[in-house]
Amino acid sequence: MSPAKRYFLSATGLTAFLIFWETVARSGLIEPHLLPPPSTLPATLASEAGLGIWQAMVWASLRHYTIGLLVGSILGVSLGVCVALFPMVEASQAWLARVFRPIPPLAWIPFAIIWFGISETAAAFIISIGIFWINYFTSIAAVQAVDKDLIEVARAFGHRSFFALLRKVILPGAAPGILSGLRAGLGQGWMTVVAAELFGIPGIGQRMIEASGLLASEVVVLYMFSIALLYGVSDYIFVRVQDRILEWQR
Repeated sequence: MSPAKRYFLSATGLTAFLIFWETVARSGLIEPHLLPPPSTLPATLASEAGLGIWQAMVWASLRHYTIGLLVGSILGVSLGVCVALFPMVEASQAWLARVFRPIPPLAWIPFAIIWFGISETAAAFIISIGIFWINYFTSIAAVQAVDKDLIEVARAFGHRSFFALLRKVILPGAAPGILSGLRAGLGQGWMTVVAAELFGIPGIGQRMIEASGLLASEVVVLYMFSIALLYGVSDYIFVRVQDRILEWQR
């Protein structure tokens, strides 16, 4: 399927969904405060942006999202690669990972408040936990999946040192898997942002809770779409960078 046809079908599906939503919301079957029609969103955005609220909330969420993304990604990839390269390290942390991996990021909220207070650092900490585990396990799998024959060929051509093999073979071979984990982390981070802001940290999540308390559901939907837009933009940029990094594979 050509990219143009794929984009057309995607746009058609989204348009059909919005039309269906608008129809149901205006049919009278559901109260407007329970399901606002999407046609109200432009006016809601104009109101929020006119008061400076939308810009402030989005910028606040972007700050701790970016910090959490960087910390979780860097630590996850670095430790994942180290664990995959050294069997003794892998064995020593195997049970530790099994103990902490099932604990959801939201379970760390009490400790985040105790350690960092109600601050952006606490939100970034919670976001980084969810992103860390995705990158950690995808990096381990990506490095372990590198063809061992390629390593032997590299040694035959004189690349015998650990760092030479790491730079010439292991990291390039594991790059597609590592980048897939980083991309998944982009979405995981936005999924955690709202929850990380529920205990009073300024941002999109806090604004959504305020609006829901006032039954301003159109404001809640506006910020839901704002998250979707922010993720879409970040994912698009990441894919362009990923294609450039992996251009050598073509």
